Amino acid sequence: VKVKIPFGNKCLDAIFSVPEKKSTYGVILTHGAGGDMNFPHLVSLAAYLASHGVLCLRFTCKGLNIAYRTKAFKTVVEYLKLSDDYKLSGVFLAGRSMGSRAAASVIRHLSQEDDDDFIQGLVCLSYPLHRPKLQSKLRDEDLLFIRCPVLFVSGSADEMCEKQLLEGVASKMKAPKKIHWIDKANHGMAVKGRTTDDVMEEINAQVFSWLRENIELEHT
Repeated sequence: VKVKIPFGNKCLDAIFSVPEKKSTYGVILTHGAGGDMNFPHLVSLAAYLASHGVLCLRFTCKGLNIAYRTKAFKTVVEYLKLSDDYKLSGVFLAGRSMGSRAAASVIRHLSQEDDDDFIQGLVCLSYPLHRPKLQSKLRDEDLLFIRCPVLFVSGSADEMCEKQLLEGVASKMKAPKKIHWIDKANHGMAVKGRTTDDVMEEINAQVFSWLRENIELEHT
């Protein structure tokens, strides 16, 4: 279902992937610095989640300014929260690369503003912990403030996320967290000798099982 979400004097293009049965939880998903919501990995994940009963709303926000991307993400969260069509008890924020930075930033800002339980967790696909070869400057400040559960899915050969550096940041995080390493994958999740579909299946299954664990924890 295509929708347009008002944002300032513009609109953000977004698409709902709706499960057959009514969903109580949703995932908001956005893309990295390049591309848009129709980036193949996002389309694949959205379809997978919807077929497993989780509503997914993915949106496009062009722009390389992280504050702008964060503001847009926040607008989408508010939109979904107030939506009459899909009454959700909670939502997980997910993003790829720069989109995951924006998601982390939204969670940090919203958690400082109110004690709302609407946001249940964060999924970071290829979190860009540092610029290539700039390991001295880590983009970890938002991560350290987050309290809700976080899943990282990163390639073990990601040039923007060195394995031991992410593990180091994770060990300092106060939130419950899990890292799933895609063996030999780079920042774009490409792995020599594996098809894109094969890699996407691994990512989708990991994200879904983590979501399920965290939603179940909520209900017990």
